[in-house]
Amino acid sequence: MAKSFDVSKFRKDLTKSITGMSSGFNDPTDWISTGSYALNYLVSGDFHKGVPLGKVTVFAGESGAGKSYFCAGNIVKHAQDQGIFVVLIDSENALDETWLQALDVDTGEDKLLKLNMSMIDDVAKTISTFMADYKAMNEEDRPKVLFVVDSLGMLLTPTDMDQFQKGDMKGDMGRKPKQLTALVRNTVNMIGSYNVGLVCTNHTYASQDMFDPDDKISGGQGFIYASSIVVAMKKMKLKEDEAGNKISEVRGIRAGCKVMKTRYAKPFEGVQVKIPYDTGMNPYSGLIELFEKKGLLEKQGNRLKYIDLKGEEHLDYRKAWMDPDKMNMIMSEYNEKLAPMVNTQDEEPIEEATESELTEE
Repeated sequence: MAKSFDVSKFRKDLTKSITGMSSGFNDPTDWISTGSYALNYLVSGDFHKGVPLGKVTVFAGESGAGKSYFCAGNIVKHAQDQGIFVVLIDSENALDETWLQALDVDTGEDKLLKLNMSMIDDVAKTISTFMADYKAMNEEDRPKVLFVVDSLGMLLTPTDMDQFQKGDMKGDMGRKPKQLTALVRNTVNMIGSYNVGLVCTNHTYASQDMFDPDDKISGGQGFIYASSIVVAMKKMKLKEDEAGNKISEVRGIRAGCKVMKTRYAKPFEGVQVKIPYDTGMNPYSGLIELFEKKGLLEKQGNRLKYIDLKGEEHLDYRKAWMDPDKMNMIMSEYNEKLAPMVNTQDEEPIEEATESELTEE
């Protein structure tokens, strides 16, 4: 009789012989909220999750679209709330301590390490050095860590620096997209098996293709393929007062967020999140529109109607629906309300046709 194949021995020998290889599945176990329940759902399929550790997430958009607000602000704050240490890499020299503290980010050295870098090579060296030390630690001693890079678009290559110093600006001949792709690809392989995540911001530029008018993400397509989640952002003016009344003055921005890529929910869905300058973002912003799109909130005159799982009808004006209790009620019933209906009733048996009935015309 042939000897059975010893899978465990093969797996052990293989992982030992190939550096950096691991076996088994690496599903995310830790998620960090974006600060927006609606965006959390579009990204992860869960109102309370957001972006995962062990993966690479990219927020790309035009200047002032809210990329840093989400990544260096909301995501960092919520990571710290979960006991996750944050390494914040600032390539734009734009993240002031007072601004971060205004967004409730803890800038203490025990919670946050802020690094100012301008070179792609330096970011790669930082992540590589950290992961080498991280892997050498005992598994029970490894902390949960989030790297935030703001932004990829401002990082330079050695060619950029050399040409600037010589005063001969010819461009890097396509080296930057290749180096950004290599940075993300290597990071994906390094962090995939560990509770270490990477969140980046990047810039977009207007498309010159009349058949594909969507803004393009700078840095090439390579690093987009390596990323697990890509969110495209667009800036619009917010002309509303605190009560939601239309005004002529600009009081903030409406951040249009469209999930271009995700492995955890349906892609190409979007939401507009309101970010007033004075008060900051309401975490429930965008939920009413999402629930309307899903058919859970229905217009009835100038009000919106919701029928809960008990069959009770809730009817109120749009502004009143922003009440946290009302939004939490719908979120708690969301999955059950949208679950496909299954007929559990016993079907009546089908009588078999007789031979004479089958032969009748």
